[in-house]
Amino acid sequence: MQTPTYSVLRAACAAILLLVTSACGSAPAQDAPPAPGNASLLAQIQAEVGAAACDSTQQCQTIAIGAKACGGPERYLAWSSKDYDGKKLKALTQAQAEASRKQQQADGMMSTCSIVTDPGATCEAGRCVLQKSGLGGSSAM
Repeated sequence: MQTPTYSVLRAACAAILLLVTSACGSAPAQDAPPAPGNASLLAQIQAEVGAAACDSTQQCQTIAIGAKACGGPERYLAWSSKDYDGKKLKALTQAQAEASRKQQQADGMMSTCSIVTDPGATCEAGRCVLQKSGLGGSSAM
């Protein structure tokens, strides 16, 4: 008869094996969920961006979000300078990037080291959005 400890040990080994084998597969489709502190900062960043209302593409800017373990941002976000100078947004994104770096160091996280380029932003239907891939841009803060 198997003891409960042996069953738990078998289940734990199976779970670890599953995690290890899945980690060797292809890269995940989405980034890992943010740490709780980062989630709060991301929510504040989204609130600052708001609807990103615009009348023209000249009002649309991009800002780097997060930090990869190898360096560089995780992604970019479009925002509007129509009614906003972006100072608080810049401070929030810098704080969020620093929190990401600290969390990655604490967790010993690694990255694919792929480079995320600034896609630029454009005004579509009265709202700033990131440009489609391949169109490029250089309006990051």
